[in-house]
Amino acid sequence: MFEGKFVFAQLMAFAPKYEFKKCVDRYMGNKKVRKFTCWNQFLCLCFGQLTHRESLRDIVLCLSADASKLHHLGIQSKVKRSTFGKANEVRDWRIFADFAMVLIPEARALYIDDEEFALELDNTVYALDATTIDLCLSVFKWAKFRKNKGAVKLHTLLDMRGSIPTFIWITDGKVHDVNVLDVMEFELGAIYVVDRGYVDFGRLYKIHLAKAFFVTRAKVNFQFRRLYSTTVDKDAGLLCDQVVRPNGKKPAAEYPEKIRRIKYRDKQTGKTYVFLTNNFELPALTIAMLYKYRWRIELFFKWIKQHLKVQVFWGESANSVKTQVWTAICTYLLVAIIKKKMGVKKSLNTILQILSVYAMDKTPVNELLANGDYKKEHKDISNQLSIFDI
Repeated sequence: MFEGKFVFAQLMAFAPKYEFKKCVDRYMGNKKVRKFTCWNQFLCLCFGQLTHRESLRDIVLCLSADASKLHHLGIQSKVKRSTFGKANEVRDWRIFADFAMVLIPEARALYIDDEEFALELDNTVYALDATTIDLCLSVFKWAKFRKNKGAVKLHTLLDMRGSIPTFIWITDGKVHDVNVLDVMEFELGAIYVVDRGYVDFGRLYKIHLAKAFFVTRAKVNFQFRRLYSTTVDKDAGLLCDQVVRPNGKKPAAEYPEKIRRIKYRDKQTGKTYVFLTNNFELPALTIAMLYKYRWRIELFFKWIKQHLKVQVFWGESANSVKTQVWTAICTYLLVAIIKKKMGVKKSLNTILQILSVYAMDKTPVNELLANGDYKKEHKDISNQLSIFDI
């Protein structure tokens, strides 16, 4: 199937072109386009992501170094920087966002039995958080954050099985994290794990009304009235498991139902944490462990910032920035899909590094990823912070 194809072309063969065309047609992306189509634009953007290019000029120079190879990469016309830049400015970023939404269900299905998520739950478990990407306000004038500083925020919902992003909302830096709960749709029976920044009882009650569950940490000034308590295993670090009602006029009005309050002490650090949830069925220790797994979204943010181009942007407009972020997500998803479909045991980081080096090679991907002895370096992690030390 892949004999004679460049590694980059083999990777892009996992991207369903027919589905991409439907996304393009939905927003008339190829209207009045003669040569440099949306598909060519997508391939160039993914090439830039995969090979860690720093600018549009950098991408164009790499692709133009041997123009005879463009056709074999799937790019049907010569790439000009001005044409490429204009395409990023004017072609609707939702084309690439919708295509990511095509890849997400495929990736999630492959990771549904992810062994790294050790908790045996029937519920889908999500982590919700946001990360800020600093920008120069004088260049990105639309990205308001502080008086002399610009930024964008990536509000992300991550499926903890496989660390697959299922929802991303890109805003300027001034939008508070909790506002994402106003634009999300909640899945029946799913568990949403969030930090204290999302503690807004009115919005948490919307999750409850949608028959979904939340797990979060209580703020220090949380006032409540205890209704009753359940016996806990103190040897496991549990201090109490209570059913409470919020006190205070506003919290009581915004959340008129009972809430479960769990107090847990981390044995490694001796620190105590208080969790709130509307799930009364799961064991208290499972609730504490769910919050521990929330750290996966922090690792996801760190990963994409280190290994994909989401901090150095190839255009200045909001449309260009969103286009680049969504193609980065598409690249991440394609690498994740390859990992499972080819049964590769290496980490996503290792796979991405191999593909970036051999993008213009004709070695079959399955052979390329099967070869080599990539031994992990075991470092002393005795000083590593506990997952709860946040």
